[in-house]
Amino acid sequence: MTSVPAPTPTPGETPTEPEALREIVQQELAYVAGKIPFSERVKLFLDGLGGISVLFARAVSRGVRPPYATAEITYQVETLGVRSLSIATLTAVFAGLVISLQFAFFLARFGVQHTVGKVVVLTLFRELGPVLTALTVGARIGSGIAAELGSMTVTEQVDAIRALGADPIRKLVVPRLWACSLVLPMLTVLADVFGLTAGSLVVWVQYEIPLREFYRSVLETANLMDFGSGIAKSAVFGSIIGIVGCYQGFNVQGGTEGVGRATTETVAIASVAVCLSDFFLTKLFMAL
Repeated sequence: MTSVPAPTPTPGETPTEPEALREIVQQELAYVAGKIPFSERVKLFLDGLGGISVLFARAVSRGVRPPYATAEITYQVETLGVRSLSIATLTAVFAGLVISLQFAFFLARFGVQHTVGKVVVLTLFRELGPVLTALTVGARIGSGIAAELGSMTVTEQVDAIRALGADPIRKLVVPRLWACSLVLPMLTVLADVFGLTAGSLVVWVQYEIPLREFYRSVLETANLMDFGSGIAKSAVFGSIIGIVGCYQGFNVQGGTEGVGRATTETVAIASVAVCLSDFFLTKLFMAL
């Protein structure tokens, strides 16, 4: 049986779904292959970085001056933070389980598995707690902000706020930026607690390390600087996630398709920015 070739659309016809998909794939491959000039990509990157920096500076300058939008900030903390408790808790629990099992397994080779608490607490407090919380919860928070503000942008609600004489940055950006900077540190504290609890329980069951010995090694090793550096990182991560989401939402183009594109770009940009800033923040806190 011979196969019938697909008909070729005439120039006036709308391309079929496979051809439209093929065109999208070719465009993405062209971008990856570098057919878009490097100078143009650098220009787009610098434009975006400059726009985010200007928006952040304006939001900070307006956010530190009264009147303070306390009610709106509280609402955003509830919306962004309280509703993220489940994902933050689950992430912390499984992270604590995995790193405790891994470190206990390798330390048992040298007969020092009783020191697993020292390694786990430093790993959680300094790195895994703030970074995993920022990557998981931040993806939800940043995409939600971008989608909400993007929908307001395409429906001209932001322009309506300007027409009424209000400041969109003070009304929309400042509460979300403050909320993100407050929510991430609080969720990081929660992640540290649940991660340590899960880690102590799994090594107690798997390697019969007493809980008292585990927590004694934790208290002997960790200090206020270890805990505070992770909280400080989380505040920076929250600010990055919040401002990236607001910038992407304010610069949506192309209607509803642009809103979807802005949400995915927010997750990608915020995740890369969190990992990059974590390196420099780690270098800074190690030097202190």
